[in-house]
Amino acid sequence: MHFRSLSFIFPMVPLGVILGITGGWLRLGIEWVAIPDASTYHGLIMTGGFLGTLISLERAMVMSKKIWLLIPLLSGFSSIAFLMGNSDAGLLLLMVGSLGLSLIMHLQTLKHPKFHSALLYGGSVCWFIGNFLTWNSGLIAAGSTWWMAFLLFTIVGERLELSQFLPVPSWSKNALKSLLALFTLGLILPFHGWGKEIMGVSVLLIAIWLLVFDMAKVASKTPGKFRYIGVGLRVGYVWLALNGLILLSMGNHVLFYDLMLHTFFLGFVFSMIWAHAPIIFPIILGIRESPYHPLLWFSWVAFQISLLGRILLSILEIYELRKYFGVVNGYLILIQFLLMAGIGFWKIRHGQLAGNPSHKAQMKNVSNLQSGD
Repeated sequence: MHFRSLSFIFPMVPLGVILGITGGWLRLGIEWVAIPDASTYHGLIMTGGFLGTLISLERAMVMSKKIWLLIPLLSGFSSIAFLMGNSDAGLLLLMVGSLGLSLIMHLQTLKHPKFHSALLYGGSVCWFIGNFLTWNSGLIAAGSTWWMAFLLFTIVGERLELSQFLPVPSWSKNALKSLLALFTLGLILPFHGWGKEIMGVSVLLIAIWLLVFDMAKVASKTPGKFRYIGVGLRVGYVWLALNGLILLSMGNHVLFYDLMLHTFFLGFVFSMIWAHAPIIFPIILGIRESPYHPLLWFSWVAFQISLLGRILLSILEIYELRKYFGVVNGYLILIQFLLMAGIGFWKIRHGQLAGNPSHKAQMKNVSNLQSGD
């Protein structure tokens, strides 16, 4: 699919991340860009308008009919609705978008009845449940753990999908299934009862499983782009482990909710985005090579340091410095995306990114990448 086919959809992705970051700055007390509704609906814009749109676009791209591209378009338009202060319209768009993604995953699971397909299906359903609970209760917090499940199931499902032909002990796969079931139990139980402890244990153990069994450890030992992907994934798993520890041990901290959300969504999820970008963006945009350059390491390291500083200062309750680390972290997210876009356009201009490879060919390249070939 060419760029012109995505001209009305893909811009929704950067719009969502820009509005989400702006809302995050406002919530930190930095009023450089006064967009109150971006602050009010910060979580909905980041998880739905940005991440939900990106994931829906990725999944709609492999469908045979272009009509499925309406799904990421609808979820992308939710950001505009929230920006205009129309939360009912925004939530309706997200519910329809998440139902649409669930339908896509239902069809893909029927076509490929594998565990990773079912896990991706379950993740899309969790996205819908979180959106519905927020709409029904009027509380964004009511959907936050379900959105965590959406992204955890989606990311783990994609890791299993990309490494399905690589050798992994069968007992370890059963162990992972048990851990995901345990997380689901914690998700269903009252969060301030046993829910957060069960979620914390399962998240910590899932992170350890990924560090031990995911083939990112092989990629991290190879040079260039492969190392960037492998190291990025493994750092993301460390953030996931930290999220589990926070769920287990910091329930009484004054900034517990902030720590729980940002170790997961910024630490884990954005580390996954940076690592998967060389794989996913070529598929979405229909380009041959990945938007990777060693220059990405500098902004990636700076992002990790700034986020670590924000989390440590939050734990220590040093609020003023925490604000500025949060601002720097937001800028570095934008810089990382701009660098990838610039690298991609530079390669296209120089004729290195011509063509439209098939999804099957991309998956074969990913398997080679993860096995270190």
